[in-house]
Amino acid sequence: AAAAPTTQSPVVVELFTSHGCSSCPPANASLAAVSDRPGVLALSFNVPYWDYLGWKDSFAKPEFTTRQYNYERTLHRATAYTPQMVVNGESDLVGNDLGELNDSIDAERATIAKRPAAVMPAITLSGNAVDIGAAKVSDDGADIWLVRYDPNTVQVPVARGENGGRTLPHKNVVHELVRLGNWGGAAKHFDLP
Repeated sequence: AAAAPTTQSPVVVELFTSHGCSSCPPANASLAAVSDRPGVLALSFNVPYWDYLGWKDSFAKPEFTTRQYNYERTLHRATAYTPQMVVNGESDLVGNDLGELNDSIDAERATIAKRPAAVMPAITLSGNAVDIGAAKVSDDGADIWLVRYDPNTVQVPVARGENGGRTLPHKNVVHELVRLGNWGGAAKHFDLP
């Protein structure tokens, strides 16, 4: 899909979940509830570390676990857990309480609104490329990630494990995460794989 140029940054909500986690279905429902909210990019990352409970999560990838572990360090958490929602890389919560999730999104939106417009670059997606406009950025720059996900709700029948016998709905399931490169503030073009 092609996106129009934008200077408004969405609130990114990342759910780390697993088919094998009995505590995850309420968080999956919360993510689905906010996924169509304007100004929110909700993504579901399935992690494989619960596969030992008897059900292999068909969406899980080790690189998603690595992403979650990287958040554990920056959020100063002792360990990874599921379900875990990370909001704009700045805060985390379990995500089972939709009201708490909405409050966290609103708090991030208020923070974004206080930032100068120049901090948020124009981003244009066209064909097999993305162009990022010039904007002020930290000295370290920013990593640019391509995230491929299914925006539909997928019903997953789970035969074994903690959720055995249940059919679990998942929305915005991430299938691929690719680092395109670093952006240092100058306008830049990235070809998409």
